[in-house]
Amino acid sequence: MRIRATVAAVSGALALSALAVPGAHADGSAGHRADITTVREAVHAASGKTAFTGSTGDDDEAYKLDLTFSNVKVNSGKPIVVGTTHRVSVPVTFSVKHAASVDITADDFLLDLELYHGDFHETVDYLYGDDIPSCTVTSSTAATCKATIDVFPQYGDLRNEEAGTWRAAGVAIALNGIDPLDEDADWSKVGYPDQGALATTKLQRYSKLTVNAAPEPVKKGKTVTVTGLLSRANWDTGTYTGYTAQPVQLQFRKKNSDTYRTLKTVKSDSKGNLKTTTTATVDGYYRYSFAGTSTTPAVNAAGDYVDVK
Repeated sequence: MRIRATVAAVSGALALSALAVPGAHADGSAGHRADITTVREAVHAASGKTAFTGSTGDDDEAYKLDLTFSNVKVNSGKPIVVGTTHRVSVPVTFSVKHAASVDITADDFLLDLELYHGDFHETVDYLYGDDIPSCTVTSSTAATCKATIDVFPQYGDLRNEEAGTWRAAGVAIALNGIDPLDEDADWSKVGYPDQGALATTKLQRYSKLTVNAAPEPVKKGKTVTVTGLLSRANWDTGTYTGYTAQPVQLQFRKKNSDTYRTLKTVKSDSKGNLKTTTTATVDGYYRYSFAGTSTTPAVNAAGDYVDVK
């Protein structure tokens, strides 16, 4: 799911007052996410490009919580491929280390790991999970955690321009009994760290590739015309559109072989269409093969069998 956040230059007292919103302490993961989102954006806004304040001890500023994130792995190091209609749940694992005085098991302790696109302390788009992370305490100062990042392209979670590199960020909040609805709350008792650039991952637009070889059957030595279409998810429109001007290999494997060999490379046209010809020699399968780009994964068409007479 997405959060779009634009950091504004406002005072600490005004920014942290954004915590006082209805449902900030709602039960379950929805309330957890709402609290994290509100606190993070408020603290960023209050302190400009610094992730926390508190050096002055003012009661409208959060203090730096002694907690760090490490060992972040997103989707086991593989790209995240997203289409147009289906939710994609991405596994995430990470570790936290903290001071012995920090109780990460407290009811009002909030912890999350998210993906973001853009400058961490400027305008950023976040993706996060439907469920809160699950952590196993390994010592009085450490824990290992797992979570998911859930992406819903059908709800506009992504835009085409965001395909490519995303980064992981961790955030933790110790409310320490402070009620966000209390206008006189002492915010200096709220602990907050966040940490960006913990890991990188690629979000890619799901790709499709078709092939059709004709005529079928064909006489030996005659021409086979091979057509196809290279398309990919268009997150802006929720449809699949042609991927233009991309090199695609025409490949062939003999009837009783498991190995494809490349015959030639062609480029997709202005609508993603592919078309080329080759000479029929033996029975076998023709397919197109696309190597992929940073924004779009590799894909192979299913082979189309041609009987040579």
